[in-house]
Amino acid sequence: MTDAPPATPPEPLRLLAQDEDDLQIISAALQDAILRPRDVVWEKSARRLTVTLSRFCWECGGTRVLSALQFGDVMAVRSRQLPRGPDAALELLAIHFLPGEAPGGQVILMFAGGGDLGVEVECLDAVVADLTPRWKAQVAPAHPDEGGSDLTEARP
Repeated sequence: MTDAPPATPPEPLRLLAQDEDDLQIISAALQDAILRPRDVVWEKSARRLTVTLSRFCWECGGTRVLSALQFGDVMAVRSRQLPRGPDAALELLAIHFLPGEAPGGQVILMFAGGGDLGVEVECLDAVVADLTPRWKAQVAPAHPDEGGSDLTEARP
């Protein structure tokens, strides 16, 4: 029997999206991320939207990490059917881009329960980065057909 070398922990995630295909990669990485309305910060004068979230690390399984998603060149932000309480838990399902007048359009962050956040951008300029070390998730995300969710597990 040979001893296997210790597993190297994965590097922190850092992704940039400048087109719709890039954004789909970010969407997949952020599927089942948890956040609260207070974690969404729009700096209107800087034309920047920052979302801090607890990302389930599908690529290394069984862990979460605090991450930030940021959009530049933001012209407007709107929410539809999202809870207003600052501590309400939101589970991110997917992120889509609806092209408008090139190179701009609408980024839609879709949440469990049917709410969404619309981000009107002059051009697609998004980045996501892990901010903290990973921690063991108490529960893996489950989808309605699988039963349950881990919305209470937003932060360590």
